[in-house]
Amino acid sequence: MQLKLAPYVINTPTLINGYMKIVIFFTLLILSFNINAQSSACTDFHKKHCKVNTKTTGKEWQYNAQSKSGLFKQGDVSKLRCVIYKGMDYRISVCCETVIGDKVNYKIFDVRTNELLFDNLKSEGVQVFEFQSASTRQLLIEVTVPKGAAEKSDSKSANSACVGLLIEHRISERQGFSQY
Repeated sequence: MQLKLAPYVINTPTLINGYMKIVIFFTLLILSFNINAQSSACTDFHKKHCKVNTKTTGKEWQYNAQSKSGLFKQGDVSKLRCVIYKGMDYRISVCCETVIGDKVNYKIFDVRTNELLFDNLKSEGVQVFEFQSASTRQLLIEVTVPKGAAEKSDSKSANSACVGLLIEHRISERQGFSQY
């Protein structure tokens, strides 16, 4: 009895295509981690760096979930809509890494009327703005990172850095005669 074995043939193009698929898959996987690492570098920037230490009597400022952080390039403009409620005090703080300078410009508009409510350039570039809301409404906050000198950073390009927009709120204290 004789055994006949079929010759084992390696199909070279199929083998190369299989290896190429694996190489491409791992390359894309590594690139996606790199992109995610750059964007996640700024995730909680506003929580860590925009906090204002003030000694206040009365109610403490509460973190507002509409706060955001992001990776900005010099010259970038970004807009954020938020809702403010009647009977609340608000504090908006904007901060950035020194890689793109120490000042960020921002404007606050009423969405319905498009009225400019605040421009920090007209207020000597202050980075913190406190106000009391007389009515519930939507605001549009426009943040602009000015062009300027840049320093080198490890996880970001030389002309980009983290920018944070921290929104805090508290219940307004009643003033004058109460309306019951």
